[in-house]
Amino acid sequence: MFAPSIEPASAETADAHSVTSNASAGPSDAVAIVAFIQGRPMAALPTADTASVDLLWIPLGAGQHIVRISGRLFEAAAALIGRRARCDLFHSALDLRLRGQQFVIEMAPVPDAHGALRGVVAEGAVGTRLAGRLRVFRYEVRCWPDGLIPDAQLPGVTSQRVSDDPTLAERILERLPDVPRPVWGRDELRTGDMWNSNSVTSWVLARAGVDLDEFHPPGGGRAPGWSAGVVEATRAGEL
Repeated sequence: MFAPSIEPASAETADAHSVTSNASAGPSDAVAIVAFIQGRPMAALPTADTASVDLLWIPLGAGQHIVRISGRLFEAAAALIGRRARCDLFHSALDLRLRGQQFVIEMAPVPDAHGALRGVVAEGAVGTRLAGRLRVFRYEVRCWPDGLIPDAQLPGVTSQRVSDDPTLAERILERLPDVPRPVWGRDELRTGDMWNSNSVTSWVLARAGVDLDEFHPPGGGRAPGWSAGVVEATRAGEL
């Protein structure tokens, strides 16, 4: 799932994260935050109020044999413990378009020290916080202008339209830099579910005000970590 590397997270990347995560953003600043990450002026962005937000359901391990096999083993064990049938597992991401600009929002492994080029707004450790000192054990949360999800073009990927509301799209961009950064694969937040890519997706949608009751993986599949994001977003909304 992660490409081998032993380099620690760079100070350059950390500085970019501190700017975005500490920003006090309002709806009018949401696109400006991403423009800053990308290093382009606000004037370069169109102003027409057009938007779309699509939720992508990507079969876990699509295009990655090792991830697919490990996911199946995980689900087999979970089904055995829960005394239920096995389900297909899914990874989620968002394809957001606002004022003529596309943004890909997802959690992914950290491939290098150039996170600003991918619109990275947050990083966290994988497995343990101690291991997270090495890049191979770190994840990043991207808000990637004109970004790519290679697996999104593979068979089995489905999409659900979340909204065409520009205000909602702005709220998603506004909330994303505040996403929690617990250890991937653990339940540090005590939500009853582990934190992963699905947690980031559900968290930012819920914090933006989306009713998630109608959004589910296709074909009766499962999205481990989804409920962790919902629970944590609900807690944040109650503060």
